[in-house]
Amino acid sequence: MLSRRNVRVKVMQTLYAQNRDQSLSHKDVLKMYNDKIEESFDLLLFSLYNVLNIAKVATEDYMKRKAKHLPSEIDKVFQPKLWDNVMVQSLMKNPEVIRLFEKKSFAQKVDKDHLNKMYFDFSKEESYQNFISHETNDEQILEILLELFRFCRKNELFVEIIEDNFANWEDDKSLIIGAIKKMLKAQPEDGQKFLIEYYPDDETVKEYGYHVLEKTLSDDNILLEYIEPVLQNWDSERVAIIDMIIIKMAIVEFIYCPSIPSKVTINEYVELSKTYSTSKSKEFINGILDKILKELIARDLVIKEGRGLLD
Repeated sequence: MLSRRNVRVKVMQTLYAQNRDQSLSHKDVLKMYNDKIEESFDLLLFSLYNVLNIAKVATEDYMKRKAKHLPSEIDKVFQPKLWDNVMVQSLMKNPEVIRLFEKKSFAQKVDKDHLNKMYFDFSKEESYQNFISHETNDEQILEILLELFRFCRKNELFVEIIEDNFANWEDDKSLIIGAIKKMLKAQPEDGQKFLIEYYPDDETVKEYGYHVLEKTLSDDNILLEYIEPVLQNWDSERVAIIDMIIIKMAIVEFIYCPSIPSKVTINEYVELSKTYSTSKSKEFINGILDKILKELIARDLVIKEGRGLLD
């Protein structure tokens, strides 16, 4: 589920925490990284939990409409199909999904009144009004569920609930959006194994993420030897901590990740600096990495698999 970009962010954040707290042991650092990985999966489940339980409020809406003495035309035709559909029901009846929801105590993290409010705010949307007023097929049900999730992401209350429980929402938001869409489109899905597809895979998390984290930690002095000659009049201690971490991680990728093209490495870390460092960092990091890469290539330290991956 996690992309290399997401893993880079988590490695960078772990290294920053270690830099700020030198008392952290190697075991502590690895645990912190693992916890950050696990948080991404939990965030996905928590986002799904909220969407499903907002949809469930449609059943209460149905009962209220049916109890009216003077129902409107929409009240008369209203059905709780936001909830009563194969996609939502397949997920809500999946024993593994329910087990994880209960294990992680999601019900204690969200006030029922908040779910009600988000549903009734969504019920005023034109897309939902059209949905409940007409006959719908599975494709239209999928679209309204996706529209509900789009609405949630723009809703202050939803974002507040997410951010109160998960500090990684902004880091992982695009990943969660893609996974929720894929999860809904995959329904109905029988069995307990389909969630495995969304759990962070070992290739990205361990073979790549662990590797970059451990090499950046263990080779710190060696990495500084590559960096300091390129800084010219800059004292390495004056370089922003995040910038230095980013540069060190990029060098590790240059040397120890043969399947990742060097240009991709530079571009990815420059992009990270735009979000996580200063406004001037992108030019600084781009220039420094370009110089370091040329020096490493000249010393035959960059070995890439496949043609065109070196530069």
